[in-house]
Amino acid sequence: MSDWPLLSLVIFLPLLGAAFIAIVRGEPETVARNARAVALWTSLLTFLLSIFIWTGFDKGNPGFQFVERAEWLPGVNFTYHVGVDGISALFVLLSTFLTPLCVLASWKAIQERVKEYMIAFLVLETLMVGMFASLDFVLFYIFFEAVLIPMFLIIGIWGGPRRVYAAFKFFLYTLAGSVLMLLALLAIYFQTGTTDIPTLLTAKIAPGLQTWLWLAFFASFAVKIPMWPLHTWLPDAHVEAPTAGSVILAGVLLKMGGYGFLRFSLPMLPDASMYFAPLVFALSVVAVIYTSLVALAQSDMKKLIAYSSVAHMGFVTIGIFTFNTQGIEGAIFQMLSHGVVSGALFLCVGVIYDRMHTRDIGRYGGLVHRMPLYATVFMIFTMASVGLPGTSGFVGEFMVLVGAYQANTWVALFATTGLILGAAYMLWLYRRVVFGPLTRDDLKTILDLDAREIAMFVPLILVVLWMGIYPASFLEVIHGSVASLVDHYHASVAPASAAPGAVR
Repeated sequence: MSDWPLLSLVIFLPLLGAAFIAIVRGEPETVARNARAVALWTSLLTFLLSIFIWTGFDKGNPGFQFVERAEWLPGVNFTYHVGVDGISALFVLLSTFLTPLCVLASWKAIQERVKEYMIAFLVLETLMVGMFASLDFVLFYIFFEAVLIPMFLIIGIWGGPRRVYAAFKFFLYTLAGSVLMLLALLAIYFQTGTTDIPTLLTAKIAPGLQTWLWLAFFASFAVKIPMWPLHTWLPDAHVEAPTAGSVILAGVLLKMGGYGFLRFSLPMLPDASMYFAPLVFALSVVAVIYTSLVALAQSDMKKLIAYSSVAHMGFVTIGIFTFNTQGIEGAIFQMLSHGVVSGALFLCVGVIYDRMHTRDIGRYGGLVHRMPLYATVFMIFTMASVGLPGTSGFVGEFMVLVGAYQANTWVALFATTGLILGAAYMLWLYRRVVFGPLTRDDLKTILDLDAREIAMFVPLILVVLWMGIYPASFLEVIHGSVASLVDHYHASVAPASAAPGAVR
């Protein structure tokens, strides 16, 4: 595999599948059946290819690997430059892992314009993987922005009753922040003369300019994560999106903001990152506590899980800005774990929504009597979301809290309350939906998981338990690049102020 352009294959194979689906002709039913099959096999093949990135990854090398480079716009120094390091490699795998599960989830749920739907998902996969693999700033920006288009269409065409409102809100929020990132990109290009990310990681930018660049990046990445108070588009987008759209939105798209902080804000703008760390801590603590309380008040299952996502991503931003190895590794692990767990929770909601066509928590109760398999699966992911030891949710949150305690004990204390509130709203949701007497007549005939749904959940369960029981297999990939990032950060800022907000 060493001579293959492996990353380009993983990036563009879904696009090839989308092109093939686009030229399929025939009866509507035949076209829909073929579109589903092509999308599933293309996304599965892409995932199998992406596994070679993991197996071939040199864990002792903190630099970029699987690098490919080609001239693109030589007159202005823009290149097609892709590669992965310990920070981005596992996000590529997360994207390719969730996409075939989304195709399976949509198998029966989507009956209208199936061909266009599958094309949108495959194009979205190309853009997500390309974004994580980009080593040229312009290429990154193109992929980062283009992700909006297929997701806008997925929400706006195949979503719920208020889908157009939700799609435009999602589009306008994220686009507004990204325009400021484009201005920052131009400023960096005129300052340094290059858009090559490995070169920029070691470039020196004047502290005064760093402040403005950091704020521009923050506007874009904070909306994507999303951080409080820029999170209001997320519950609307999740509620209106089809199930698979929610899975990708929570599983991958929210991680783009955290990845942006790790790739650009910390290494390129270390002085500004240090200066604004207390602001990030304050917003993150508010997000963890406030959105957890809001989640407790929800009656819509999707909305509750959407607010829980904001709270969990608050842990991620706390971990990133601790500027220590445990905090940053914990943040990356938490992003990967949340991608799998929240995606699985949205699939759990999708299963009963497909049967009952309602997400109202009050309409359910006693499902364990009719759906014991479903109750077991839902319990596993509920426990992972709560952070039960032995699941993926525990490792990331524990590492973030260890890192936060080293940076600021008050932040660690307030963040810990989020764990208690998280257990409260998730266990409340599970109790209301699964336990209790089975009183409603329409629930007395509800069917348990079928073979397709079991095939969807088994890989997710295995990954959640694998990450929880043997986290070293993931952390050893991450460690080299994170250690290099932390060393670079501390070498770039003044030694006396290397640990911001160190309150004991």
